[in-house]
Amino acid sequence: MRTTLTLDPDVAVNVKKRMAEENLTFKETVNQALRYGLKEVGKQKKKPPFKVIPHSFGFKPGIDLNKLNQLVDELEAEEYVRKMSK
Repeated sequence: MRTTLTLDPDVAVNVKKRMAEENLTFKETVNQALRYGLKEVGKQKKKPPFKVIPHSFGFKPGIDLNKLNQLVDELEAEEYVRKMSK
């Protein structure tokens, strides 16, 4: 198939570099790259769906899990006051 191909500047530099390294023509270089790229695209595996596995942490009823950071802050403040009062 004959077609017009417009390359981005960075791709053109890489193609020219590859042509020089491998002593290939433009056509050979582009065809090799496309073959490899298309082959790799077909190999991509779909990732399994993300699953959330629930876990019971054993907190007693009445403990607000959304306020645990507040509890940690209060405990750190109490510890700081205790250390500073020595």
